[in-house]
Amino acid sequence: MKRSLSILALAAAAACAPALAQAQDGIIRAVASGPAESPPNGSPGSSVATFDIEGDIMTADVPFRDLLSGTTMAHIHCCTTAAFTGVAPIAIPFTDFPLGVTSGSYSASFDLSDATIYDPAFLAAFGGTPASAGAALIEAIASNEAYLNIHTSQYPAGEIRGFLVAAPIPEPATWGMLGMGLASLGMMTRRRRA
Repeated sequence: MKRSLSILALAAAAACAPALAQAQDGIIRAVASGPAESPPNGSPGSSVATFDIEGDIMTADVPFRDLLSGTTMAHIHCCTTAAFTGVAPIAIPFTDFPLGVTSGSYSASFDLSDATIYDPAFLAAFGGTPASAGAALIEAIASNEAYLNIHTSQYPAGEIRGFLVAAPIPEPATWGMLGMGLASLGMMTRRRRA
């Protein structure tokens, strides 16, 4: 019976492995809200953005909703002096972000080795090359010192923001597979005792 429990535990771990590996393959989340702004505000707006970094390519998927007024700009800021706090200059502007809307979605890919994606002041502040600017951005993301900011006409300094979280949030499917594996282990243990 011990052997069947061990095999079941290995099977549960194997089922979860692909999803866990994917979560650690450069997927970053930013949960943006008004209370997370600096200074905080009461906006009901929100976003759960996903950034996928593979090599030099960063893909952004930024849905947003319930903003109090139309969007005016959006970008990634970098680098604060402490994790999850403070303000920082613009690192990557979202040049084609939808403007004048209160809900929508934005998707884009950025080549971190291309100098034109960076704000010129950010590029100059971090060595003047895309390699050094990209390295600074990646280090800041890993340290939770970079954030997404969406600005609106009512909140020109930013209506919602969310720090890019280096420790990815597992996908719901990962939790479901883990739960099924644990439930199976529990049932096998119960049968063994009966």
